[in-house]
Amino acid sequence: MGTFNASSGGDFILLGFSDQPQLEPIISVAVLLFYLMTVLSNTAIILVFSLDSRLHTPMYFFLTNLSFLDICYTTSVVPQMLVNLWGPNKLITYAGCFLQFFFAFDFGAIECLLLAVMAYDCYAAVCQPLHYMVIMHPQFCKKMVAASWLTGLGGAPGVSSFTFTLPRCGHHTIDDFFCEIPAFLKIICEYTKIIDAFIYILGVLYLLLPLFVILISYAVITQAVTKIKSGRGWKKVLNTCSSHLTVVSLFYGSAIYMYLQPKKSFSYNVDKFISLFYTIITPSLNPLIYTLRNKDIKVALNNVLFMNKNQGAN
Repeated sequence: MGTFNASSGGDFILLGFSDQPQLEPIISVAVLLFYLMTVLSNTAIILVFSLDSRLHTPMYFFLTNLSFLDICYTTSVVPQMLVNLWGPNKLITYAGCFLQFFFAFDFGAIECLLLAVMAYDCYAAVCQPLHYMVIMHPQFCKKMVAASWLTGLGGAPGVSSFTFTLPRCGHHTIDDFFCEIPAFLKIICEYTKIIDAFIYILGVLYLLLPLFVILISYAVITQAVTKIKSGRGWKKVLNTCSSHLTVVSLFYGSAIYMYLQPKKSFSYNVDKFISLFYTIITPSLNPLIYTLRNKDIKVALNNVLFMNKNQGAN
C-alpha cells in the first residue's frame, strides 16, 4: 500500500467516540457545557483584571494570560469536535487537521512554559518578598510571557510539518477526537528511532524543562516554608501557591501520561478521555481553582457585579 503523505492531501476521519455511539450525546452535552464554562469564566477573569486596578500585579497578569490561553486552547479543539459528535460525518480536511494540530501543540507548549513562569513568580513572592516588585518588574513579566508565547509559536511550525510528513501508509483514520501528536503516532507505519528521538526532544523541551523549573521553585519554597513558625505566614504561603500547584498537577499529570509514555502502551479509550481531560475539563476548572482561595478576585468580582447592578438600577 502506498504511503499517504503530505503531498497527497485528502481528508482525515476523526473516529472520536463513534465506537460508543450511546455515549456521544452525553459527551457532546458535557463538552458544550465545559466549553461554555471555560469561555465565560476565563473571560470574567480577564475583564475583572482589566477593570480593577488593584489586580494589576504580576500574579494576576500571568493568570490573565493563562485564562486567554485556555480560551484559545479549547477553541482550537471543541468546535470541530462538536460538529463530529452531532452528525454522522466524522471528516476533517487536511488543512483543518494541520491547523488544529498546529494550534493545539502551540497552545499546549505555551501553557507548559507559562506555568513554569508562574512557579517562578510564586518563588519570588514567598522567598524574596522584600524584593518582589523589583524582581517581578512589569517589563520583566511582559518579557517572560512574550518569551513563552514566542517559544511555543516558534516550535509549532517545525513540529507540525515534520509530523505530517511521517509515513502513514494510506492510513487516514485517526482514532481520536482531534489531531494531536499521540493521535498521529497511532497511524505511523514506520516507527523509527528518529521518531523516538523527535518525541523525546519535544518531551524534554516543552514538558520536562518547564517541569524542572517548577520543581526547583517549589523545592526552594518548601525550604523557606519550613522556617516559618507563624500560622499566618503558613496561610499566606498556602494562598499564594496552592492554586498554581493544583493547576500544575492536573495539567502536567495528564500531559506527561499522554506524551511521555511508550508507543506500545497506548490504550485508545483511556487516551481519549485523558486528552478530553487536559484539553477541555482542566481549562474550565482553572478559574474555579484560582478563585476558591483568592479573596482579591472574589472581592473584585463582587465589586464589578455590584457596580453593574447599580448602573442598571440608575
